[in-house]
Amino acid sequence: MFGISSFFFTILRKILFLWVRTDVIGNNSKDLGIDPNKPVVYVLQHSSLSNRLVLEQECLENHFPSAQQPLSLGEDTIRRSHFFIYEKQGQPFRRRYRPVINERLKHLAAAAKKDSSLDVQIVPVSLFWGRAPEKEKSLFKLMLADTWSVAGRIRQFFVILFHGRNTFVQFNKPISLRQIVDESESKAIATRKLARVLRVHFRLMRQAIVGPDLSHRRTLVSSLIRSNAVKEAIKETARKEKIPPLKAKQRARKYADEIASNVSIAAVRFLDILLTWVWNKIYNGVKINNIETVKETAQKGAIVYVPCHRSHIDYLLLSYVLYRNALMVPHIAAGINLNMPIVGPILRRGGAFFMRRSFKNNKLYTAVFNEYMFSMFTRGYPVEYFVEGGRSRTGRTLPPKAGMLLMTVRSFLRDSKKPIYFVPVYVGYEKILEARSYLGELKGAKKQKENVFGLFKSLRSLRSSFGQVSVNFGTPFALEDSLNAIQADWRDHTYTQDSRPEWLPSAIDALSNQVATSINNAAAINPVNIVATLLLATPKQAMDERMLGDHCDAVVSLMKQFPYSDVMSFPEGKGSDWITYMESMGLAVRQKQKLGDIIALEGASAILLTYYRNNILHLMALPALVASMFQNNSTLRRDKLVWLVSTVYPYIKSELFLRWSEEEVEAVIERWIDTLCANNLLLKDNDNLYKPIAGSREFVLLDALARTIIPTLERYYIAIAILRRNGRGTITANKLEEQSTMMAERMSILYGLNAPEFFDKSLFRNFINNLKRNEIIQIDDNGNIVYDENLDNVAEDARLVLNAEMRQSILQVAIEAENKSEAKEPPPVDKAAGQN
Repeated sequence: MFGISSFFFTILRKILFLWVRTDVIGNNSKDLGIDPNKPVVYVLQHSSLSNRLVLEQECLENHFPSAQQPLSLGEDTIRRSHFFIYEKQGQPFRRRYRPVINERLKHLAAAAKKDSSLDVQIVPVSLFWGRAPEKEKSLFKLMLADTWSVAGRIRQFFVILFHGRNTFVQFNKPISLRQIVDESESKAIATRKLARVLRVHFRLMRQAIVGPDLSHRRTLVSSLIRSNAVKEAIKETARKEKIPPLKAKQRARKYADEIASNVSIAAVRFLDILLTWVWNKIYNGVKINNIETVKETAQKGAIVYVPCHRSHIDYLLLSYVLYRNALMVPHIAAGINLNMPIVGPILRRGGAFFMRRSFKNNKLYTAVFNEYMFSMFTRGYPVEYFVEGGRSRTGRTLPPKAGMLLMTVRSFLRDSKKPIYFVPVYVGYEKILEARSYLGELKGAKKQKENVFGLFKSLRSLRSSFGQVSVNFGTPFALEDSLNAIQADWRDHTYTQDSRPEWLPSAIDALSNQVATSINNAAAINPVNIVATLLLATPKQAMDERMLGDHCDAVVSLMKQFPYSDVMSFPEGKGSDWITYMESMGLAVRQKQKLGDIIALEGASAILLTYYRNNILHLMALPALVASMFQNNSTLRRDKLVWLVSTVYPYIKSELFLRWSEEEVEAVIERWIDTLCANNLLLKDNDNLYKPIAGSREFVLLDALARTIIPTLERYYIAIAILRRNGRGTITANKLEEQSTMMAERMSILYGLNAPEFFDKSLFRNFINNLKRNEIIQIDDNGNIVYDENLDNVAEDARLVLNAEMRQSILQVAIEAENKSEAKEPPPVDKAAGQN
């Protein structure tokens, strides 16, 4: 009978897989941690012949032990190497799936209790016939979608028919039967505990993959309008604008309808197929890092994905990666400018919800949007938004805009039952789709408005190659833990939708910085940004090919010896490979020369590549700062070097969102000094440090490191020079920011500083705010800047880094700019400007 049963089972399996196609995750026994010397038993959630057929097929295809084979347990044997934790019970036509303690599970526990050396690996296997949020409006979709409900035989037939080619299977890490039994007092307790562990596992897996049960969109919109917060806003709007309450209510409904997403499994699958084709056309691959951590976190609570924002590709790519890795597609905050004909409805069905750029003076819209976000978080939907607000035009992480974070925190304060976890995401491009338009905008061109025609124009890019993309998931962190660190007693109070505790603004600032820093922690070094960084550090943006390859290898080796974080990633291969790769992408040119080929940047390429250099500038900032101190000094005492770098560090930290606090950075500086010394980039004699012999390989490499951060220090000196030129109490912070920007732009033209961010107004604003924060400058009663000798000391320290020619040039341009406006008292003299 067993042979006949196995024969028919095999026939049915082969017939089923004439139609069924699967997407499998966890099909590597080594990655799962399965010990080949221990027996394996598989667990499926629901008893189903089709599920057993799929399980056995995947076991055979992936060289796992068969799920159909008998399993010997000492004196006992179980007929099959699998069991279920839910089985149908009840009267005919009223049978329902109910949790059970399967007989095979009892046998396993009994055998392990009898034989203390026996251990069985229990492997949970999740299986989904399609993945869809549940919809109330379509009975047909309810019948076909694999959601939280369980299909009967007739329905399962149609599910296989319509969704069989989109079947998802995930093998999960094994659970040790031995550990469960050893922790339990009796066989009965062990079986109940294991069954409970498995039920919780499958429930969390289903929530992470399928998502929470979704009600129909119209129901969600209606629930927003019925909420107390929106009702109050409707009354206030009607009273303030003297309109009928019904009209205000209709406006609120219109707002809710404008905002709410409308996730459709059909649209998600369509985008999956379309984007797979697009990525294969324009990219050499999508490299994903640290996704397993996200899968574990998705089972704990609501997820907020916070990616960096470099391109419109970001949100499409992230949703694609999550869907392909068995995670629920997030609800994505998108600007209302993307809600255009054709594109808007598709994005909405793919998970986008739309928000206006400004909520100012519109309390009704604010109330509706806040209530929508509250609904998302309390129901446990994954959400995605960009804390930077807009796309970065310079390649740096932009200062966070706190609006969405504020809504998230206020929602959590109202109801903190369901945990919220932030998942930082770094998306690293080797060649960005919008690079040319960014360059035009940085040169003063007007930002192009998104429209359908622009979308079709961008399709021409499908003929180009844009290299590889890295999607690096950073370390998730719980909002609750962040609030505990910021305001320990926050749970001692009750909060409403209108609550704004005094500590909230500072908490949002701290959380914003934590998010931006966590994104930067997950940065990806790739061939383009490392080669670009070193070429841009040369005076003529050109270098001997062999030397460039050697420098690339050396810098990446340094970063591996002292990694910026444990979630960053490195490129494969070596420097010579990366140079060839740059050439193939048209980002660098080779100039043939008898003594050795020269690799150079030509035309606009040098400016474009500053974008990619800026992607990883924060990773190199600290060793570059150490190196920069030897630009004008052949030797420094170690304690003096540490003091100088730590003095500059707070300004660099704020601008580049570096990870170390000011209290811990000295130890990091010390370690970088040791790393540079170990590689002979610095030489030491007791407490004195020396730079290498001029012209040596190490000397040139140390100089290249220093040059990556020098433009930032020059920008700081520009602001200080203008401030000192104007004198105490004569210029406002806004005026200083404006004059510094204009002067930096002039310097970039005069001295060929081809880096658009060199005259970025926001960076000067940030530096001036840091000077205030560190009490180097103060604001008097008239709004003007005043300062004491501390600013003079900062200017004096600049001579240790900036050479005399650059300092004198900055002062000269400052004088020229002032002479064109009005005559003033003579400027302070930079005593060191004429010294080397």
